[in-house]
Amino acid sequence: MKRPLGTIAGARSGDKGGDANLGVWVRSDEAYEWLNGFLTVEKLKELLPEAQDVSRYELPNLRALNFVLHGLLGDGVASSTRFDPQAKALGEWLRGRVVEIPEELL
Repeated sequence: MKRPLGTIAGARSGDKGGDANLGVWVRSDEAYEWLNGFLTVEKLKELLPEAQDVSRYELPNLRALNFVLHGLLGDGVASSTRFDPQAKALGEWLRGRVVEIPEELL
């Protein structure tokens, strides 16, 4: 079913110099299995087109994924011209993206 990703996933984001850090997590093993297969680097770039150079890290014990969006903030918060120069809203922006979520996870 088409729903915002935030229906089943939490997220937190912020700046690390010129990079943005984005963590995404779910509450069940079944949801993590789906998230891990669904939210690839390619899918993240599709959902957040401003993301170009992305690293992905799996944290299965936390049922979480962590992404580093390299260079998203330019030279850092003091010089960024983005609407969200500290990338604090990036996680909520991702959670608001409408995706196909398996009905059994809803």
